[in-house]
Amino acid sequence: MELSVLKEKLLVMAGYAETAVNRAVKSLIRRDDDMARRTREEDDLIDALELEIDCIALRLLEQRPGPVELRFITMAMKIASNLERVGDEATTISRRVMELSQEPQLQQAADVPKMAALAVPMLKEALDAFVQGDSVKARLLIPRDHEVDALNDRLQADLAAVMAQRPSAIGRCLNLMVICKSLERVGDHATNVAEEVVYLYEGQDIRHLVASANR
Repeated sequence: MELSVLKEKLLVMAGYAETAVNRAVKSLIRRDDDMARRTREEDDLIDALELEIDCIALRLLEQRPGPVELRFITMAMKIASNLERVGDEATTISRRVMELSQEPQLQQAADVPKMAALAVPMLKEALDAFVQGDSVKARLLIPRDHEVDALNDRLQADLAAVMAQRPSAIGRCLNLMVICKSLERVGDHATNVAEEVVYLYEGQDIRHLVASANR
């Protein structure tokens, strides 16, 4: 029974994390400080859910579960940790948005939603794969992290060029660089969750296999 509660808590936590990132990006485009503040406040809910999940997991571990249940519990804790970090990235984005709202918007800000549109769906699909027990789906989404990385690299280079040409824009460029890096990390956390789903349902740890293939 508590295994199903654990799964439900993870889904709720994932919903909060996705919403937080999407709201943070919307607050950038709309230049809406109130929306950015709500994102920062909701991070407390995400943190609280991680603590709940850890407590449930520890209770289950005390019951000396079998190998399959043990792997599920361990992966649930790792997934929760990744979701908590996604919430932290949303808070970072929101903080930078509030600084940016005081100055004219740079055109590179228009590319931020494109990056979010790549990274955030990865997180949702990784959790869907977890719920559905679909390790094939998890494997298929992992390579998509390259698209997020490539867009982040391009935006970082564009913003560096703007800083070189317009010293007055350095502060705004640095804030946008941090926002882009946070979205790149959301893609990384989604990839981590997908790798954990593969381990959960196949018993194979592919983390280092993926890293080696990317070299």
